[in-house]
Amino acid sequence: MLSHEITSVVHRKKASKRIGKGGVRGKTCGRGHKGINNARFTKKYEVVNVSQLDRFEDGDIVGIEQLARIGLVDGIRSRVKILGEGELTKRLHVAAHKFSKTAEQKIVACGGRAQMLGWVEAAKG
Repeated sequence: MLSHEITSVVHRKKASKRIGKGGVRGKTCGRGHKGINNARFTKKYEVVNVSQLDRFEDGDIVGIEQLARIGLVDGIRSRVKILGEGELTKRLHVAAHKFSKTAEQKIVACGGRAQMLGWVEAAKG
């Protein structure tokens, strides 16, 4: 084939590469190691720091619904983790899906209580 014989019609319907069918490229053939499949099942938590809980009144019960109402989390179906950043000066009963060790220590040190929630309990409200 000469250069003046090449037109736009040549290689118009080029076959796609048959990746993963054996050959030179090896096992995964450039597609990676199942990363995208596992990314769907990761649990993502919204983070709330202990210092942000100080806006509640002393003795309040703070759950996912209360956090969503004041805008600290997106909604009542969110998974929430409480972190120990900052100081807490009020006695609160805090209910969330996860707590860091320092957050739990700071809540208990103020006379409050840290309660772990399951996913079903949080969805009910």
